[in-house]
Amino acid sequence: MTDYKGVKTFDELIEREHGKIGTESRNTYEERSQMFIVSEMLKEARKESNMTQEQLAERSGTKKSYISRIENAKGNIQLSTLIRIFEKGLNRKIGLTFL
Repeated sequence: MTDYKGVKTFDELIEREHGKIGTESRNTYEERSQMFIVSEMLKEARKESNMTQEQLAERSGTKKSYISRIENAKGNIQLSTLIRIFEKGLNRKIGLTFL
C-alpha cells in the first residue's frame, strides 16, 4: 500500500503513484493520460457536431472501428490521422503545444 503521508500537491501524488519524470512507469502514465484527453476531446467534439462515429469516419476517410478505438483511448493514433479527423471530419482546427 502506498504511503500518502506528506503528499500536499497533485504533482507529488502523481510522483508517488507513478514515479519520477523520465521513468518507464511515469512515461506510460503520461502517454495514457494524453490519450485519454484526446479521446475525450474527440468524443465531445463529435457529439457537439451531432454526428455518429460512422458519420465521422465517413467524412474523415477512416473506419468507425478506428473512431471507436480512439474515443475509448485504445491503441495508437498517427498525428496526421488525428488532424484529418478533426479538420475534415469535424471542421475544426487542432493545435499542439510542446512543453
